[in-house]
Amino acid sequence: MVLKHGDVIGLEDRLGDHLPELQSPLADVTVGRALDMTGGLPPDTRECLTLLGLSVYTETEAGQLLDYLASLKRLNFDAGSEISYSNTGYRLVEAALERKGFRFNDFVKSDIAQQLGIFMEAPDVWNDPVAGLVPGYWKSGEKWQLSSAGLHISASGSLTGSGMALTKWAQALVNGEGGPFKGLLDRLSADRRLSDGRVTGYGLGLRRNEVDGKRFVGHGGSHPGYKSYFLLDPTAKTGMIVVSNREDANTYKMARDCMAALNGLSLPETNCTIPDGLYVADSGPFWLEMRNGIANWLDSEDTLYDIGGGWFSSLSPSSPVRLRWTGTELEGEIGYVSRRLKPVKVEPLGHELDGHWQAPSYGASFDIKDGHLIMGIGPTRRAMPLEDLGQGRALFTLHDGPWTKRVCLHKLQDDRIELVLSRARMIEYVR
Repeated sequence: MVLKHGDVIGLEDRLGDHLPELQSPLADVTVGRALDMTGGLPPDTRECLTLLGLSVYTETEAGQLLDYLASLKRLNFDAGSEISYSNTGYRLVEAALERKGFRFNDFVKSDIAQQLGIFMEAPDVWNDPVAGLVPGYWKSGEKWQLSSAGLHISASGSLTGSGMALTKWAQALVNGEGGPFKGLLDRLSADRRLSDGRVTGYGLGLRRNEVDGKRFVGHGGSHPGYKSYFLLDPTAKTGMIVVSNREDANTYKMARDCMAALNGLSLPETNCTIPDGLYVADSGPFWLEMRNGIANWLDSEDTLYDIGGGWFSSLSPSSPVRLRWTGTELEGEIGYVSRRLKPVKVEPLGHELDGHWQAPSYGASFDIKDGHLIMGIGPTRRAMPLEDLGQGRALFTLHDGPWTKRVCLHKLQDDRIELVLSRARMIEYVR
């Protein structure tokens, strides 16, 4: 949609040029970086709301969320220095285009659905009726639950349609058919770079996936109870579509394994020998847990694959992890940033952070008492044990419907802390 309307919004434009209410440094992020995951935008609105105590089920509207984003004054990281998956850039660019008279759902209907003779819809909220949409499910203990969510969805993940509709759209992309699809796959997957010139492997909403030396292009999506992925071979003009209405489906792995079988490719080996346990950086809110070959970085999980020489990689352009164990510490890169992480043993938290903590601008608060973080009101009030990681850091686990979040509390000053998740690293509270 941005590529079509390049005369009114350019990839090198500042977001603030089109959304003047945004404050620096958010306003200074370019449209291109907002879309290629290198903008450091306070990344995922949903995760920001989690850190303010709002549930996945809490209803929010587009205007409310834009006002909230306009109040923010911190990025996750300096734009162009790192890559970390974020939906906020797509939300902001959608808002900018809408102000110029171009609605995302209108574009979906005119430039995709009508062109291909399929049904596709981009609803604004979860409760908008969508013809033919089956319920989504997530597993709670031994029971399956119907999924739902309250967040205004936005162009970052509002596209709905059947598996066949997605197939026809992917076919149009990979075949480069006339009209709006000619050359579009190449433009969406073209190289994007960090500030230092390194290619990231993530384009404008499409990511590169390499299997046994062969390059594919694709992307996935997820909402509570729904998962999808498409993976395309631009050379052979083949592809695989996977859609699921259950939370536990690994749609990327299904698509990858099928494309590997189709092409006679060897799948990557895990064989990860990095010791299980928690690791932390010397400073900052940065932690990682290894468990059975899966790296959990700030609550974002990736399987690590053996790439030789003692190195293990996530093989993911949107959440790149490349690490090795030296015998005393982990070294490597996460998000293309150099990291050294040392083993740590958790201890119960003492009383130094006890008290009432507030985010005054948002009316959010919690208490810390006797080694627990206490958040919520009435029957939703819960006490979550804090695990001390040292250097003013502690972890706690927050359960919210289908999701379980491990949050890092990081002390900035004696009476000032931040709560940190991979996609939201800038929510501050004061005592």
